[in-house]
Amino acid sequence: MTRTALVTGAAQGMGRAIALRLAKDGFNIAVNDIEASSSDLQQVQQEIEGLGRKSIAIIADVSDSKSVEKMMQEVAEKLGSLDVLVANAGICNVKSLLDTNVEEWDRIFAINMRGVFLCYNEAAKIMIKQGTGGKIIGACSTGAYKPTPMFGAYCATKWGVRGLTQAAAMEWAPYNITVNTYCPGATQTPMADRTYEALSNFHGKTREDVVDDFQKNIPLGRIGHPDDVANLVSFLASKDSDYITGQSILVNGGTDFS
Repeated sequence: MTRTALVTGAAQGMGRAIALRLAKDGFNIAVNDIEASSSDLQQVQQEIEGLGRKSIAIIADVSDSKSVEKMMQEVAEKLGSLDVLVANAGICNVKSLLDTNVEEWDRIFAINMRGVFLCYNEAAKIMIKQGTGGKIIGACSTGAYKPTPMFGAYCATKWGVRGLTQAAAMEWAPYNITVNTYCPGATQTPMADRTYEALSNFHGKTREDVVDDFQKNIPLGRIGHPDDVANLVSFLASKDSDYITGQSILVNGGTDFS
């Protein structure tokens, strides 16, 4: 029986790369994003179907509990099961903690932290009911190990995701559900492009200088690519990772170590 994976935030960047890689690995794929990204999401769905896999596209806000519950049920009903969840959806802001207001703090926590919590929980409920185990994989960050100035709120959410992942891994191990995260460093994505622009404005540098500063600090000598992250998720979604759980694995070219 073909297994099914759901990837949130799949319209672009890492989510898109992960969805396409898992489709190439043989999964049927459900892709999710918000209404504003519906056109790009439909394109990803078509690419997956072009690889010979079944796919559905679901518009849903991961920070809304009822929407997440409905999304998980729809995946299981339309594609036959839910075997792998990749809770990839997230946002980033570039602001000092002193300049971050309560509304900005609540918004990033709603998506990056509550969104992951809701997706983890609702996916686990279905996997436990199915009785066949499963793989839950979350989006974390190098910032979950080493906070960076101007990314305080973002790093706080990612530290939360790392702790949540460890707790979930312990609770759901008896059901043969593994829970892990991937922790990218600087990666070539639309969200990173917006980050570079914000940093260039803050530091009074060109975008190229900001990217060069990042690259100089990477021992392997290049900015990451979404496929670098997708390769790790492919492993975590496979049977080869069955004895790995509660881990947050860095994908950063050697910039930092856990």
